[in-house]
Amino acid sequence: MKRQIKFSLVYRDMFQSSGKYQPRLDQLARIAPVIVDMGCFSRIETNGGAFEQVNLLYGENPNKAVRTFTKPFNEAGIQTHMLDRGLNGLRMYPVPADVRRLMYRVKKAQGVDITRIFCGLNDVRNIIPSIKYALEAGMIPQATLCITHSPVHTVEYYSNIADKLIEAGAPEICLKDMAGIGRPKMLGRLVKSIKTKHPEVIVQYHGHSGPGFSVASMLEVCENGADIIDVAMEPLSWGKVHPDVITIQAMLKDAGYDVPEINMNAYMKARSLTQEFMDDFLGYFMDPTNKYTSSLLVGCGLPGGMMGSMMADLKGVHSGINMYLRNEGKEELTIDDLLVKLFNEVEYVWPKLGYPPLVTPFSQYVKNVALMNVYNMERGEGRWQAIDANTWDMILGKAGRLPGALDPEIVALAKEKGLEFSDADPQSNYPDALDTYRQEMKENGWDFGQDDEELFELAMHDRQYRDYKSGVAKQRFNEEVEKARNAEMTKQGFSAEDILAIKRAKYIAVPATATGQVFWEVDFQDGSTPPSEGTAYRAGSKLCFVMTPMGYPEDVKVNISGRIREVAVKQGQVVKKGDVIAYFEEITDESQLPPVENSQAAVDRVEKKKFESKPKAEKKK
Repeated sequence: MKRQIKFSLVYRDMFQSSGKYQPRLDQLARIAPVIVDMGCFSRIETNGGAFEQVNLLYGENPNKAVRTFTKPFNEAGIQTHMLDRGLNGLRMYPVPADVRRLMYRVKKAQGVDITRIFCGLNDVRNIIPSIKYALEAGMIPQATLCITHSPVHTVEYYSNIADKLIEAGAPEICLKDMAGIGRPKMLGRLVKSIKTKHPEVIVQYHGHSGPGFSVASMLEVCENGADIIDVAMEPLSWGKVHPDVITIQAMLKDAGYDVPEINMNAYMKARSLTQEFMDDFLGYFMDPTNKYTSSLLVGCGLPGGMMGSMMADLKGVHSGINMYLRNEGKEELTIDDLLVKLFNEVEYVWPKLGYPPLVTPFSQYVKNVALMNVYNMERGEGRWQAIDANTWDMILGKAGRLPGALDPEIVALAKEKGLEFSDADPQSNYPDALDTYRQEMKENGWDFGQDDEELFELAMHDRQYRDYKSGVAKQRFNEEVEKARNAEMTKQGFSAEDILAIKRAKYIAVPATATGQVFWEVDFQDGSTPPSEGTAYRAGSKLCFVMTPMGYPEDVKVNISGRIREVAVKQGQVVKKGDVIAYFEEITDESQLPPVENSQAAVDRVEKKKFESKPKAEKKK
């Protein structure tokens, strides 16, 4: 009998590994039923980690987003899982124990079944309490091993940790290969070791694609007993993200495993919706290099989940370094030059800091130290001048035990600063705090929320929650999106005057969504014409189609209700992904919009178009 392998879709992580933001609540509500229709996922990663913070950053309530996203999966019998950082909960720094305990009660009530608990240092003291809190709340605690490649991170090292976590009550173990640098054979041996000793324990593998090992790693872990594999889907699969479910399914099917079938119609719809979300605003904050794998990551081991923020940081440092070099009459660095210098510096810094697995938040700590070292050395100064307080806490043992020994140079630097090392339980450094937050909620007259979920958000993300409640977060986000859109339009050749005019008219650009070069076809069977100025559309209506070089049509839909003020392309014009097709003026007055049935009739008419994939030149023959 064939052994069954199940798939888990990491929809949250797909976005975190690609850029800064997550989809909004309304977008999550649209994609969830389509994911269910794909029929191939037994689990969906719905929230955790950056998800909650990001919702607050753009002025939305993360609790509503979690409940909305989990509901369709709960109803369909698909398990939902979240990511949490053990001692750090859902944030980048430690959380009091009473806030950690509340988190599991809230998330269970919101519809989350499984919590993937990890400690970036693999310190069981930070994971075991969360296992107990999750069990108390009725959640499934999936204890996690943060995978990396170093002299200290051996099969024996990880197996011993797994034994302790399983003994503490974890029914599942996740191999979190966050940088994708776990070597396939080593991962296979590790899974076999765990399964040999604990055959009843579910093992799930999570591996990013960045350095290129992930597909081989997935085959190896399955060959050695893994039960569930994390996968992604287009347009965010591969690159620094995860392998696509189509590839992994085909590989495992050929290897003789029992794997679920994929509803390809639903896959294509989910793919199209995800691209639409990116075109809406998410894509403005995605660095294009995150679409590529890079063997340079084999050496530095930086994870896919932080590549978006890292590239943003790198650009800031890049301009500062080049300003200094110009003033000194020296040759400037390209961004690629600087990237290689950063990767090399991470390789140098990492062992000296005790080989902390490069996962949130420790990947950020190591990257920040390396980046500032590069910045200062390019300016003729020395290393180690800019180590922040959180990184010092890691070095000193306040976040947990480091896997390896600190370099004597770092120990000497700490003593020089009068800092003390600690091996106490990390949680002891962070006393309970819920009573303080309860008092703040009462003083402000804020609702504690269903199942105390609003209290939890304040306690977990106090600064971001206050900005959300005051409206500052929404205003800041809107300004950020406007700035990003203006920058994109400038890149496309629009002048400042054009952008201002469009802004005043409340124009919204509708870009092409197809990948690569496409032909925009408007060869209507009924002799109608392309969309004209003044034509009104309801949000979600099809404006037109673009044709890929393969001849497959892709919808271009409008995301707002409005009327066309300018058609920016001509019939038959060659366009590419991101090209502006038209400008829309928003309409909020329902009386100015076409009736719902007429709007659908217009969509049906467009559906009747006759598509031909041949270029215009060939049509004339």
